[in-house]
Amino acid sequence: MSALATWRGHPLTQAAGRFAGNPLAMAGLILLLAVLLPVIFYGMLPGVDPNAIDLTALNAPPDAAHWLGTDGVGRDVLARVMEGGRISLVVAGSAVCVSMLIGFLVGAVAAFGGALANAAAMRATDLAMTLPPVVLLLVLASIAGQGIAPTILVISLLSWPVLARLVRARLLELREREFVVAARGMGGGVWYLMTRHALPNCFDILIVFATLQLAQAILAEAGLSFLGMGIPPPAASWGNMLNAARSTVVLEHYPWQWLSPGIALLLSELAINFVGDGMSAALNPRSEVG
Repeated sequence: MSALATWRGHPLTQAAGRFAGNPLAMAGLILLLAVLLPVIFYGMLPGVDPNAIDLTALNAPPDAAHWLGTDGVGRDVLARVMEGGRISLVVAGSAVCVSMLIGFLVGAVAAFGGALANAAAMRATDLAMTLPPVVLLLVLASIAGQGIAPTILVISLLSWPVLARLVRARLLELREREFVVAARGMGGGVWYLMTRHALPNCFDILIVFATLQLAQAILAEAGLSFLGMGIPPPAASWGNMLNAARSTVVLEHYPWQWLSPGIALLLSELAINFVGDGMSAALNPRSEVG
């Protein structure tokens, strides 16, 4: 078999083909890149300072100097939207990585660690899942405090139980297969089984979880910052920008101050959800190219 035929027959290549054949997924990917690329590269431009105050342009509407206008203290809204997007993505991406690590480890230990480990891991997961997520989020945020690191910790501790159950369900079936039984019979421990067999076979679950959870993490960070429990001013985030613009005067007379972060948040959520749904369908072997 030629290398080209092998490449075409690879599961990831087939998944990429299914993803490319999904119009909503491709639209979401294009929209996501349209949001991400300006956010990533805008801060590299010289002279961009989201906290620079211009006292001659308080609450100024969009013009040539300030494309999206300014806020109540003369800060450029476009610069703050871009900086807020960067902070939101850093917080959400880091929280997703931490929650993936926790969820995978808990699920793998539950599946491969024996009856006692399974019982302990699942009871902890059940406890985390039975607590009301909004109440738990607020309680954890009040304990951890404000800032980037506490916000990452709060969001990551909220989202791992679902992944732990998904990983455990996959690995309970996997551990009965011949190659895993043989590896255990040859003395392979839990760590060996996790790295050599569990992780490659949970790759699709982790990818789909990461894409879908990223949207939830961005929304959670925006919600915490909006309530004053996430990223504190003067640092910019979409949530605290909306919080700063929630007065009736701003809502009625200075709509650019809340429309810009609101639209950025909406477009990011739509794009990530479309990409996540497309990844879920593409990594499912039973999917058909539409």
